[in-house]
Amino acid sequence: MATEPRTHANAGNAPEAALRALLDDLPADLATHVFTHSSWTSKRSDSYERLAFLGDSVLSLAITSHLYPSLEADRFGAGELTKVRAQTVSGRSCRAVAERLDVPARLVAAAPPGAAGSVANLISTERVLASVCEAVIGACYLVHGYEPVAEAVVAAFQPELADALEHPLDFKSALQERLARRGATVIYPVVDEQGPPHDRMFTVAAQVDGDEVARGAGRSKKDAEQAAAQAAMGQLYPVTSSEV
Repeated sequence: MATEPRTHANAGNAPEAALRALLDDLPADLATHVFTHSSWTSKRSDSYERLAFLGDSVLSLAITSHLYPSLEADRFGAGELTKVRAQTVSGRSCRAVAERLDVPARLVAAAPPGAAGSVANLISTERVLASVCEAVIGACYLVHGYEPVAEAVVAAFQPELADALEHPLDFKSALQERLARRGATVIYPVVDEQGPPHDRMFTVAAQVDGDEVARGAGRSKKDAEQAAAQAAMGQLYPVTSSEV
């Protein structure tokens, strides 16, 4: 079993309690941005999209900074850290946190009168709930600063982090989870085969929306795809010194 990350304050409360408190303390005008879908306003800048962009980075930094000193270096190299982080901050994870923060109900309350027909569909969409979760984090960061928000974020995502450590996804699943949040897809075409049939070496490319991001090699197509996905994770979502 993996070494458990250090315990944060508010452990006796619901994991999202601290983040909920920061959210509830946002100024009214900023909170309005957090819960405004782009289809509800004539100005896209009045929606949650820019806040979600910011919150995505804050979320990634908070989880990375928590994982780096908490997990054994010999067992969790950069590749494993990348995989654990990707699963922890995946769209599915963000949706779960959003639901614990009552984001669906908050979106319903914030919807303008003419949006009644679309709001039910929006609040059932993982991409929307994940983006609003990130927008919550981004807005809280603007008001409260990094340290309290990072601590609240790690606490809020503790169930998802524990699940990532206990039930890790493979690199292909982790990469697809992360790409799905921005509506992107990945395919793995074979670009080279070498060696005799009994000792074949396959090289595949990880192509994101048609653009090659990385390559990987293995003695089976499945192993080569995993290697390519791992390399793509390193290219697209690196664990860098600036994040720890």
